[in-house]
Amino acid sequence: MRTAAYQPENKLGPSGLGRFALPRSVLALMLREMATTYGRSPGGYLWALIDPIGGIAILTFVFTFFLHRPPLGENFPLFYATGYLPFLIYNAIAQNLSQAILYSKPLLAYPRVSFVDALLARFVLAFLTQVLAMYLVILGIVIVFDLRLWPQPWAILNALGMAAALGAGVGVLNCYLTTAFPAWARVWAIATRPLFLISGAFFLYEGLPLTAREVLWFNPLIHVTAEMRAGFYTIYPAAFVTPAYVYLLSLVLLAAGLMLLRRQSRNMAAEG
Repeated sequence: MRTAAYQPENKLGPSGLGRFALPRSVLALMLREMATTYGRSPGGYLWALIDPIGGIAILTFVFTFFLHRPPLGENFPLFYATGYLPFLIYNAIAQNLSQAILYSKPLLAYPRVSFVDALLARFVLAFLTQVLAMYLVILGIVIVFDLRLWPQPWAILNALGMAAALGAGVGVLNCYLTTAFPAWARVWAIATRPLFLISGAFFLYEGLPLTAREVLWFNPLIHVTAEMRAGFYTIYPAAFVTPAYVYLLSLVLLAAGLMLLRRQSRNMAAEG
């Protein structure tokens, strides 16, 4: 009697594309985020440019009345852009990730969609959007004011990496805290309102009194803004910047957030 030939089990799913499940899920969630976040509001992606341009214009307008020149260089908009834009990158990533589970909760019922997919989709979209906005804003400043810059690519990439890592760490941990304790979102918003004022967006760390520097050194965002300025001002050494501190703190926050979210998802599955 003839036996059927052995056929190995297809572990890639019916379509043979199981290995691409994660990228496909993340891409689908990104497209959904783009449609719901930017597609429904008037102006769409223009708001990603209007926000930083408006913030930089206000800072420039206010401080030109008090200062004859910025603390670094000669151009006010460039000085404030190199401090304000890295903060926006961190803030956008942290805020988007903190709402990832609440926003995508209906989709998490599907077996192929996990909380990691939702986090990755929001992280990638927020990071790419803010980096593109930063590029266009700084390019516009360079063109309008006819500036001659000699950027330091490594310093700029390092600042972007620190802003993204810190935003991911804070955002993922807040994602758990927001879902577990709904009031946490308001508590965090109130507690971090002064954060922009102490992150070096409109001053230099080196110009502060020693006591203030000893305290503000522990604010990881001041390392991010200083490193970004070092990438655009060759005369600025930013010697105090310690990337290892920022990345280690970000990693600890990220690991804690992921472990808590994983435990929460297991508990929800067990209860279900």
